[in-house]
Amino acid sequence: MRILCVAMLLLSVAPAASAQERVDLIIRGGTVYTGSDAPFVGDVAVSGDRIRAIGPRLDHQATRIVDARGMIVAPGFIDPHAHLGEQLASEDARTRLIPAFLMQGVTTALIGNDGGGDADAAAVLGRARARPVGINYATYVGFGSVRRAVVGEADRAPTAEELARMREMVAGAMCQGALGFSTGLFYAPQSFARTDEVVALAREAARRGGVYDTHLRDESSYSIGLAAAVDEAIAIGREAGLPVNISHIKALGVDVHGQAPAIIARIEAARQDGQRVTADQYPWSASGTSLVASLVPRWAQDGGREALLRRFDDATLAARLRAEMAENLRRRGGAETLLITAGRHRGRRLSEVAGSGDPIEAAIAAIREADASVVSFNQTDADIEAFMRQPWVMSGSDASAGHPRAYGSFARLYAEYVQRRRVLTLRAFIERSTALPADTFGLVGRGRLRPGAFADIVVFDPARYAAQATYEEPTRLATGVRTVLVNGVVVVENGALIGAAPGRGLAHVPPPGSCP
Repeated sequence: MRILCVAMLLLSVAPAASAQERVDLIIRGGTVYTGSDAPFVGDVAVSGDRIRAIGPRLDHQATRIVDARGMIVAPGFIDPHAHLGEQLASEDARTRLIPAFLMQGVTTALIGNDGGGDADAAAVLGRARARPVGINYATYVGFGSVRRAVVGEADRAPTAEELARMREMVAGAMCQGALGFSTGLFYAPQSFARTDEVVALAREAARRGGVYDTHLRDESSYSIGLAAAVDEAIAIGREAGLPVNISHIKALGVDVHGQAPAIIARIEAARQDGQRVTADQYPWSASGTSLVASLVPRWAQDGGREALLRRFDDATLAARLRAEMAENLRRRGGAETLLITAGRHRGRRLSEVAGSGDPIEAAIAAIREADASVVSFNQTDADIEAFMRQPWVMSGSDASAGHPRAYGSFARLYAEYVQRRRVLTLRAFIERSTALPADTFGLVGRGRLRPGAFADIVVFDPARYAAQATYEEPTRLATGVRTVLVNGVVVVENGALIGAAPGRGLAHVPPPGSCP
């Protein structure tokens, strides 16, 4: 039976090209994980931007051979949640390569998350033609961008005319190639929207084959609570008629620690009812946010930053505002758990900034200068591992400045949770980082090593692949990646970037008849 199974595997990855055919490149002798099949020692042949053949011993002639003996060969990793819009549009050519991702073997990223996606999806996707990039990327149309453009920063429901305009914007972005509709209902002004408003806009994405990707309204106990926020996300997907992906799933803060099993049960119930519900996760116990988002109540953000600063000086609001900020700080575990990562206080905990004084007053003083980014230590290992074990949870980074997750999430997931803690197998890690996101988000031709697929490939050393970024030094590149191909072009060779920029904007194709 074992021999039969191996024979069937080899047939499933048999070469699509004839013997002695010349190809551009062969990756020779590595342990190949295809993204969906059992691993085997063998070769991968590439011609142009596609995989030409894959098998235990390819008899092709190649212009170039990559010796992968002792290495792992896998599909290029896909990050379903990355804040890389500015880097991909940068005037600096090296920045656009996205070195932090390529040096982890990440070849594709989804941007525009948390409701931040530009409604002009065509412009976002077209930038790679004018300014070449190192990785592939797809984009969402974001609720925050749409609502801010139509309603502004106000805490109110849209008029019927405004809702119609927002629906048109979402529909237009989907027809331009947006992958789906993203929200960040935790963040003002998105937090001011009722569920029915979100459903109305999500339906426009659903009609055009999109996905609903959401930063939950509450990952903690700020407003409706974690469980109710998960229920809301599931209800939006059900009522709008589209798949749901929960961004960076977590149980954030002391009030919800230990709730992972209950949240998993809710999602499992929805899946058993036939709904498509998934999640992505980064392998860190600290999230990344800002002082305002973590501490300031949403009502105080009504009207934007200028209105917030006036409220800080309003004596009639002082007691209420500071009391609610103190409660939010308690939720996150206290002033010691907030590490400021930008501005004058960069590298210091809020407790250090406050000294013997009041941490809330210290936070307000810092916010007056700027809304500094922070790293917030707010999760438990037990919750992280419980979510991680679920087969519907994908690897991700939520890449953002000031946090090591941009430079080390995939490498840390491997070194810490595959190698050291044994939470995931190597095969599970690879499939959650490749085929699962490709299938979830409809990235045709990506996420698997098979003939005809795009040649996005990573070769890494299983003994050396690890994150080097830390909370104190968040921009250190990962180690252990030997070779990376993006669309058939070598972009990392012998463990170093070579400057090639073959990445592409990946446009979603709506169903026929759904767009003008």
